Amino acid sequence: MVDFSKHVQEDCHALIGEWISSKHLHKGNLFVIGCSTSEIAGKHIGTAGSEELAAIVFNELEVLKNKTAIKLAFQCCEHLNRALVVEQETMDAHQLEQVSVIPVPTAGGSMASYAYKHMENPVVVETIQAHAGIDVGETMIGMHLKQVAVPVRFSQRMIGNARVTAARTRPKLIGGERAMYHDTAINNSCN
Repeated sequence: MVDFSKHVQEDCHALIGEWISSKHLHKGNLFVIGCSTSEIAGKHIGTAGSEELAAIVFNELEVLKNKTAIKLAFQCCEHLNRALVVEQETMDAHQLEQVSVIPVPTAGGSMASYAYKHMENPVVVETIQAHAGIDVGETMIGMHLKQVAVPVRFSQRMIGNARVTAARTRPKLIGGERAMYHDTAINNSCN
């Protein structure tokens, strides 16, 4: 497991490096993480959760948070209706709706459970509208992204055995073909 854990840490480190280099994240952005540690381990989602693997992912995401000043939101599993673990200050600042539950590995998932135990002042909220996020192991974070979600294609596409999908969001385009937009990337692409 030591070699595999090192491999997972290297995968996470590479992915976080790409997020930092991308310049897609800005101070105060909400960043949602859906993560199946079972899938990272090469097992079916929900069958082999690991707080050891969750710790590796969490620690790398703390680096991302510290370097970009984003706010992390850890998605629970479907048994908790994909509620999210956030810091109380994030809940207060974004006027999020708190729910009464404490995630555990068997109801919430190992990643959310680990985050809840290691955040400064964690609370669980029902839903958010995040600016960006990652989905590790096909956990379905789309319900927690703002409109309009745009895929981000990094070269690091796996963490362990789990596929990673990344997304950012952009404002809706309105006004039609004669409208002008501030972001030149929007003017030159059709995402």
